[in-house]
Amino acid sequence: MSLLSAQDQEHIRHHFEALTTPVRIVVFTDSRDCQYCDETHQIVEEVAELSPKITAEYHDLRAEPELAALYSVDRAPAIAILRDSPNGDAPKDYGIRYFGIPSGYEFSSLLEDAVMVSTGETELSAATRSWLETLDRPIHLQVFVTPTCPYCPQMVRLAHRMALASDYVRADMVEAMEFPELSERYGVYGVPRTVINEDRHIEGAVPESRLVAEMMKAVVSEPKNWIRRTR
Repeated sequence: MSLLSAQDQEHIRHHFEALTTPVRIVVFTDSRDCQYCDETHQIVEEVAELSPKITAEYHDLRAEPELAALYSVDRAPAIAILRDSPNGDAPKDYGIRYFGIPSGYEFSSLLEDAVMVSTGETELSAATRSWLETLDRPIHLQVFVTPTCPYCPQMVRLAHRMALASDYVRADMVEAMEFPELSERYGVYGVPRTVINEDRHIEGAVPESRLVAEMMKAVVSEPKNWIRRTR
């Protein structure tokens, strides 16, 4: 049974007319222990069928540990959105990740990210883009969400824009209820909660300028010993 209604499918097809460069959605599931892996697989499968510019591939976390490590995936379900190369080169990985099912309000984030990765348009301010161009140390953003949170997509999309704009930024959406051990580790009692490099956090949905200010503080003490991602 399809998860998307005919009306939803038509809306998404129209939305995907904005795609320019092909996109690859890489999904990791776990055949042994994963509550929402089947549903995540189906969501991506149905979305990929709605545009010839989207390709989906599926992997098992336990069966392909080296590939999972290459994508920095250590839990499932997980999704990476990459820009495919029209001339056959390796896809470009911008460090955009989803850990947990992209359902509820986060389904819109998945659709918007596909278009963003395809077009390369981040909609970030000129000041933010200029600062990101000078970044030479790693920043890891983890945005904890729940599917019923209407404010969470704002932070997920903002974090993913940062990742697209800089090789030094990785941004994860983390579904808080699916990964309670992570939620406990980072003291997640409300969402969205954005964790920056393990030891700094932001509560709620905040403007771009606030996130950038906290990212600036995070890199001050970060050692310059991280390998730049290869696009």
